[in-house]
Amino acid sequence: MSTDPHNTTVTRGHGLLEGFLSRLRANKANSLIPDELRRGAVLDIGCGSFPFFLSNTQFAHKFAIDQLPPSVADEHITWHVRNLNETPSLPFKDGELSVITLLAVAEHIHPDSLAAILKEAHRVLKPGGRVILTTPAGWTDGLLKFMARVGLVSSEEIDEHVIGYTKALLAAQLSRAGFAADKFKVGTFELGVNLWAMAER
Repeated sequence: MSTDPHNTTVTRGHGLLEGFLSRLRANKANSLIPDELRRGAVLDIGCGSFPFFLSNTQFAHKFAIDQLPPSVADEHITWHVRNLNETPSLPFKDGELSVITLLAVAEHIHPDSLAAILKEAHRVLKPGGRVILTTPAGWTDGLLKFMARVGLVSSEEIDEHVIGYTKALLAAQLSRAGFAADKFKVGTFELGVNLWAMAER
């Protein structure tokens, strides 16, 4: 199978815009990662069977966690198969990772499980390490369901959304996980359709 991200299914289901939206999320995450952290290890949580972000970023070591196994073998990515809604723990030592990403993942996870995952992220990040999230803004629920009906985004993905986030809710989750209020930022991108959050250990 090709590893060209333009020719690879980047999400479950089908949607004309899925590849484009994955590139926007990857670009946003990459813009929030300083060069010095790239000498360490990155973990992408909920990357799907094709790890688009990990395939389009530079790090010394790359890890992935998803409930699905990888669809494309990549010797540069160490894969863990795990359903984090059921088992919200990370198989890493304290301070082992430089960056953790959850791109278009938080909306699929029960809020209590996300709180536990973020608490784990706080544990396994080294001092100065970062966790980066993107998620659709809560107000877009109706818009996303319409886009799924007309085939622009994956209905399989949209149907599994369990919560819509606001900036305040994302900030509350990061605080609950132990990240200091002066160590995280929350904002919007894609004309306010999506939220991003970055918290430093």
